[in-house]
Amino acid sequence: MFTGIVEAVGEVARLDESTPGTYLLEIRTPLASQMKIGDSLASNGVCLTVVAQSSSMLGFDLLAETANRSNLIDLKVGDLINLERSMAAAGRFDGHIVQGHVDITAKLLAVEAVGQDHRMEIELPKDFSRYIVFKGSIAVNGVSLTVAELRSDRFVNWIIPHTWSQTNLHRLQPGDRANLEFDLVANTLNG
Repeated sequence: MFTGIVEAVGEVARLDESTPGTYLLEIRTPLASQMKIGDSLASNGVCLTVVAQSSSMLGFDLLAETANRSNLIDLKVGDLINLERSMAAAGRFDGHIVQGHVDITAKLLAVEAVGQDHRMEIELPKDFSRYIVFKGSIAVNGVSLTVAELRSDRFVNWIIPHTWSQTNLHRLQPGDRANLEFDLVANTLNG
């Protein structure tokens, strides 16, 4: 389980198809020295298992399901990726419950600076509108955010300066796909 509070932003070092439909993803990150093979790491909100590790690099296998359901397949060498280690049972709980199971990707429709904050507008696929509520939580690329505005076909998150600078959200451009994981509570109640 994760909380949607990003610990570090890594850099994609490699993304290669290893067998048809599966990929090897390597990420350069300061978290590498604190991880071991078999550990879980949320990467843009996707729970991945470490399969290779060095002092500065982590490797992951991406299966076809992961490639099809997330935006990880869109990554290029040099892209930034949000990272969060799994939550320790005795750890402090910030953010909200995030499983690392991306529900769907959706396009960023607009982003604009408003004072020191940023307003992000993201499409809401019709089949998933029942899983989101006004002022509820949503994970966007693994970042725990609050739904500030909600329409039938889109929602808005307001991003504070700290989150803007400490995640890869500042790199998103209109048309980019973002990983969405809807709030587990809303998902359970409305599933």
